[in-house]
Amino acid sequence: MGLVAISVLIVSLLAAGLALLLVVAERFIANYGSCEIEINKDKKFTVEGGQPLLSMLVNEKIFIPSACGGRGTCGYCKVKVTEGGGLILPTETPFLTKQEQEEGIRLSCQIKIRNNLKIEIPQELLRVKEYQCICTRIEDLTYDMKRFRFELKNPPQIEYIPGQYMQLLCPPYKGSPEEVYRAYSIASDPAQKHIVDLIIRRVSNGICTTWCFEYLKEGDSVRMNGPYGDFRLSDSDAPMVFVAGGSGMAPFVSILHHMEHTGNSRKVKYFYGGNQVRDLCLDEEMKRFEKALAGFEYIPVVVEPAQGESWEGQRGLVTEAVQRAYSDLSGHEGYLCGSPGMIDAATKVLTAMGMNKERVYYDKFA
Repeated sequence: MGLVAISVLIVSLLAAGLALLLVVAERFIANYGSCEIEINKDKKFTVEGGQPLLSMLVNEKIFIPSACGGRGTCGYCKVKVTEGGGLILPTETPFLTKQEQEEGIRLSCQIKIRNNLKIEIPQELLRVKEYQCICTRIEDLTYDMKRFRFELKNPPQIEYIPGQYMQLLCPPYKGSPEEVYRAYSIASDPAQKHIVDLIIRRVSNGICTTWCFEYLKEGDSVRMNGPYGDFRLSDSDAPMVFVAGGSGMAPFVSILHHMEHTGNSRKVKYFYGGNQVRDLCLDEEMKRFEKALAGFEYIPVVVEPAQGESWEGQRGLVTEAVQRAYSDLSGHEGYLCGSPGMIDAATKVLTAMGMNKERVYYDKFA
C-alpha cells in the first residue's frame, strides 16, 4: 500500500513539474513574433504573439463580453475565427454547440495568438464603449450586498436597454496582481443617463468583489465598458413572471424604472427569494413600484427565517411561491435572473405549468 502511494506521489510530482516546465517555456522561450489580426475583413492591426485573443482585443479597446474574466468558465466571449485559430480546445467544447464548432465559433479567452488570425465580431460589440467614472455612493443593501453608484465622466452619458450589463475593471491590488473584468447587471434608472448603478454580492475569495468591498471607496476613479447582453422585455403584452434572488434583483430595478417611465401596464408578479430575511433587499423601492405600476405585485419569499427574525410573508423556495400563485402559466412570459441552479429549477417549474420554453428569458450569472 505504501509503495502504491509513493508511486502515485512520484507520478503526480513529475506531472506537475512537466506542467510547470511547459508554462515557463510558453512564457519565456516561445516567440511567436508579430502577428496580424484581421477583424470583419476591414480592420487590421499587428500585435506580439503569445497573448490570449481576448486580452489583445481589450488592449485594442475592442470589448467582448466575459462574465468570468477570461477563465473559460462562462462561455460568453465567442467570436468567429475564419483563419488561423488552430484546433478547438477541450476547454471550449462544453460551451459550443456542434453547429457553432462547424461555423468556426470559438472562445476568445482560450485562443492564444500564435500566428495571423482572421476573425468576425458582431457589429454591436464594436460599438461598445469604455467609460471613465467616479464612484459617488456605496450603499449597504444586506450583510453581503452593496449598491455602487458610478457617475460617468468620459463619455458623460450612456444609452442601454434595461436588462443589459456592464463589465467593471478591477485593478491590481494586494493578493491580485493583474487587472480583471467582471460582469454586473445595470441596476439604475435608464432615464439617468449619467449614472450607472451596480448591485454586487460578495463572493468568498472573489477577486472583483473583494476589491469592491474592501478597497473601492467613494470618490475613486473607475473604468467599465458596455453595455452588453440580450436580457430585456419582449415587445408583447403578455403577463409576466419575474423570478430572482440575491443580486439578481439588479436588472429588474432598471426594468421597473423603464416600465414606470414608459407607462407600461403589463401585469407582472415579481418573486424574489432569500434563504433568510436578512437576504432580502430594496423592500421599500419595490413597494413604491407597486404604487406606481398598477399591474405590478412584489412577492418576497424566505426559505426559513433565522432564529429571532420576524417574518409574516411567504416561506419556502421561490419556485414554490410561483406554484402557489398560479395554476396555469400558458400565455405568460418568464424573466429569470440569478445562479444557473436557480434558473434551471425555475425554468422547469414554469414550463411544467404550461409556459412556452421559448418565452422564458433569463440572465444566468456565471
